[in-house]
Amino acid sequence: MLTLQNISYTHSNKDLLFSEINLTVNNHEKTALIGNNGVGKSTLLKIIAGELQPSNGQINVEVQPYYVPQIFGQFNHLTIAQALRIEDKLNALKEILNGNTSEENFSLLNDDWTIEDRCNEALNHWQLNNLNLTQKVEALSGGQKTKVFLAGISIHQPELILMDEPSNHLDIKSRQLLYDFVRTTKSTLIIVSHDRKLLNLLNSIFELTRQGIKAYGGNYDFYKEQKQIENNALNQDIQSKEKAMRKAKEKERVTLERQQKFDTRAKKNLGKAGLPKIVSNTWKNSAERSTAKIAGVHTEKISDISQDLQELRSSLPDIDKMKFGFDNSALHKGKVLFTATDINFGYDKQLLWKENLNFQITSGERIALKGKNGSGKTTLIKLILGDIEAQTGKIHQADTKSVYIDQDYSLLDNRLKVYAQAQQFNTSAMQEHEIKIRLNRFLFTKDDWDKPCNALSGGERMRLSLCCLTIQSKSPDIIILDEPTNNLDIQNLEILTTAINEYQGTLIVVSHDETFLEQIKIKRTMEL
Repeated sequence: MLTLQNISYTHSNKDLLFSEINLTVNNHEKTALIGNNGVGKSTLLKIIAGELQPSNGQINVEVQPYYVPQIFGQFNHLTIAQALRIEDKLNALKEILNGNTSEENFSLLNDDWTIEDRCNEALNHWQLNNLNLTQKVEALSGGQKTKVFLAGISIHQPELILMDEPSNHLDIKSRQLLYDFVRTTKSTLIIVSHDRKLLNLLNSIFELTRQGIKAYGGNYDFYKEQKQIENNALNQDIQSKEKAMRKAKEKERVTLERQQKFDTRAKKNLGKAGLPKIVSNTWKNSAERSTAKIAGVHTEKISDISQDLQELRSSLPDIDKMKFGFDNSALHKGKVLFTATDINFGYDKQLLWKENLNFQITSGERIALKGKNGSGKTTLIKLILGDIEAQTGKIHQADTKSVYIDQDYSLLDNRLKVYAQAQQFNTSAMQEHEIKIRLNRFLFTKDDWDKPCNALSGGERMRLSLCCLTIQSKSPDIIILDEPTNNLDIQNLEILTTAINEYQGTLIVVSHDETFLEQIKIKRTMEL
């Protein structure tokens, strides 16, 4: 079905993204492509789709792939029919039914007489029956754009399907439709995703890293088990190298001490022997060269072990390096932070909720906020934050410090560089080296400090947002996260989960990722 041989890709600025990628996907195989942000997963998918050309290597694709991209902005100026590349067929069918039986129309239709029926069925299946194919893509929400391209699968009926983060922006019902499709389809699938429920439906995993690509013959749970075995072996290798380093240093010390004692005795004997000065100097120089040679041999051996050790340590996962380091909220658990009594809000004189809302939020709670697109989740968040006032009912809010991290991480200033952004949150007069220690803790090394925020990936923006929160003088009493797992790779997803589980304050999360909600120990659900 698909073979990649020695594929390389170099950016326009001459930076090498990946090289010598070899990959084979067989008919009816369902495989995932995973890896950290920035290693080139989306680029490799675009190369397979034919949207990008590799710098080197050969691609053999037996069929025309169907590609569901991660980003849809390039289609905004098109109608839905144009974006799905079915406009010409639909127009030709319409012309023929209206009596224009030209050869051109029959050629465009290519005997696809069910095209219109398949379009309607596909849109209905993906809960898009209110859409018209002549609508512009720019008028659609993120979830609707994704579902339009998923509907295109039923319309085109491809044998090879490529999907880049297909569950992003999908609500729970739409995700279930996606899972059902993946489970039952006979098509060959290659999916880039961080959605662990989706990844467990696939029968093989390809992990793309800076070192190349590696295959794992099983679903995501199997991959995790294998990675744990590999990491355990890696830790054993590190411990073995550390032991070898200690032994080498000890041997160097003992050998040099022995040589120095020998040289000292030799010098004393030379003085007693009454030898000519020229002979004495020759002997002395020879002894010094011998000592230097011994030291050089040990230094080289220690340097080799040190380099091996450094390479092994650099292969360790980054997850455990990340710590929130918050001072815990001063609020005692169970204190009432927010009370809503018969509240509602409306747009264009139309109230959002059929029934007024009544609820309380107490300190230390972990709450999932759920609801379909348009159910008012963002509006409710603004009410909780105090950004807008309820149009009916009453709100009582305690004096609290809240932080809202939205999908675009807009608390970051795109005009600033990474270090300058961190300084913006330095309300406690931290020293420069302390801020840089925090940045390093969140995986921003010296090479990243001058990088502009607008050049950061989704995972990097998430990490910088969390880092900035730890630099503030006071821990927030409430953190609100809006779809925090969108566009995060698995590494950054696990980093986020680990960091959140350290936080002791009140947490409100909007997310459709059931695995994530389970792992951050959500105890209460508010469904709109």
